[in-house]
Amino acid sequence: MQRIRLRYTKRGRLRFTSHRDFQRAFERALRRAAVPMAYSAGFTPHPKVSYANAAPTGTGSEAEYLEIALTAKRDPEKLRELLDESMPQGLDIIEAVEARVSGLAERLTASVWEMRLDGVDPADAERAVEAFNTAETVEVSRKTKNGMRTFDARSAVASLGTTSETHSPQADRTTDQPCAILRLVVRHVTPAVRPDDVLSGLSAVADLAPPVAAAVTRLAQGLFDEETGTVTDPLAPDREAVAAAPADRTGAAETAAAKASA
Repeated sequence: MQRIRLRYTKRGRLRFTSHRDFQRAFERALRRAAVPMAYSAGFTPHPKVSYANAAPTGTGSEAEYLEIALTAKRDPEKLRELLDESMPQGLDIIEAVEARVSGLAERLTASVWEMRLDGVDPADAERAVEAFNTAETVEVSRKTKNGMRTFDARSAVASLGTTSETHSPQADRTTDQPCAILRLVVRHVTPAVRPDDVLSGLSAVADLAPPVAAAVTRLAQGLFDEETGTVTDPLAPDREAVAAAPADRTGAAETAAAKASA
């Protein structure tokens, strides 16, 4: 059985796609592309697809991940192309690698988010960010299925700042008004701290209230490096293992030949 890990996006208006909607679209793409999927056992078999830490509905993303299990080997790049052609534009399959190292979910410990705040003056956003960063705790409340829950949004935020650059242009957003862009790195903790929780925190500490809903995009997710404060590529270990495989086979062959000659 071969396992392939994929990175996909939610762009433009497709950011409003729910995780269930994506699952249905992806399973249709698997059928269209004639992917030799492995299926679960039981009375209602399902294709073996593992999703990892999906972004909330309404947020865009450049870094969503999933893993599929195949009954026959396929070239990862050709498989990616076939699946991408079968998916709606905006739900784009942009990277594929054969799984060689276990524990993809364990490598997703933090996310890099961008929040575009239309109608907010960048100077006001900077003051709010400073107030948030200097606070020891920032309590926010969110309604859950078990009722309202209050938690600290500050401790999960590894970094928060303003930027003049955006990686998620929104064609359907207004552009004739002030706009502040925030960049933040959030650790994946329990309870999960989402970008809208950070926005609630900015409102609590500095009364920052955007006149329209923020456009939120996940730019990356992966293993958080405490020393550098960066988020590393979760597929890098698999790519490195794939690249090293030919050399390993060559080395094994040379060792066997040496033993035979001895």
